Amino acid sequence: MIEVKELTKRFGSTVAVDNISFEVNKGEILGFLGPNGAGKTTTMRILTCFFPPDSGKVNIEDLDLFENSLEIRKRVGYLPESSPLYQDMMVIDYLDFVGRIRKIPSNNLKKKIDDMIQICGLEGVVYKDIGKLSKGYRQRVGLAQTLIHDPDILILDEPTQGLDPNQIIEIRELIKKIGKEKTVILSSHILPEVSATCGRIVIINKGKIVGSGTPEEMISKAEGADIIFARVRGPKDLVESKLKEIKGLDKIQDISPQPDGTNLFKIKAQPKIDISEDIFFVVAQNGWSLSELTKEKATLEDVFKQLTTGSEANE
Repeated sequence: MIEVKELTKRFGSTVAVDNISFEVNKGEILGFLGPNGAGKTTTMRILTCFFPPDSGKVNIEDLDLFENSLEIRKRVGYLPESSPLYQDMMVIDYLDFVGRIRKIPSNNLKKKIDDMIQICGLEGVVYKDIGKLSKGYRQRVGLAQTLIHDPDILILDEPTQGLDPNQIIEIRELIKKIGKEKTVILSSHILPEVSATCGRIVIINKGKIVGSGTPEEMISKAEGADIIFARVRGPKDLVESKLKEIKGLDKIQDISPQPDGTNLFKIKAQPKIDISEDIFFVVAQNGWSLSELTKEKATLEDVFKQLTTGSEANE
């Protein structure tokens, strides 16, 4: 559906997108994830023919970006970070205006507008000025203009930016509903949004792709995926010394003092090694008491931090 190969874009001496390659499959919701300034918006603007790359190749539905720009624009719906809305127009008039720009036949335009109103949940605001709507409803109007010409591909750049928690949930559910019938690229730096909406993610940092896969795959690859918290009653220095002898232990941190007189240790094992039982046996063999032994799995936030800052997960 979408194939990007060795894509590069420079602005003067700044390399915004640096030789990236990725694919998006038909019917997939792909999360394009990265910190602010990573190159997300630049990539989205290239894919929507907003401006050309300096080098590389992009094919969208077997159409070359350079040779078939106008045809690609017909097949793509784009919601930029700041929705291009006319604040003094009523919702119904704006959708009619966008439909005419998209050259939807007049005998089909009313049905298209009605469909957008229903799909995007705009029934209660049809005759209100856009400028008087909440941010959540303005985003719904933005999605309606993105969808009105029935594109096969949707490219959404930070679609929940600035929304309150309830509005974020509403827009997420709407995107998932739309994604059942469309191919979607969702660009964001908000991790819960991506993990709740997307089946696969690509992480970009400083213009380069640093990771890709399903959220589960990304988490499973995270180094030091498990952190163990052990609460032990015993002589702190001796407990720590004995725990350090466990094979496969990477790092140990004493989190003390604890109000109940115990010692709480944060323990990181080497990648893909489970030392929970070893900790239990060391405590038991030395006659100490173990009142807590819990394990924390890595999250997408840990993976993101690891790939975009060079920091290891959970530190």
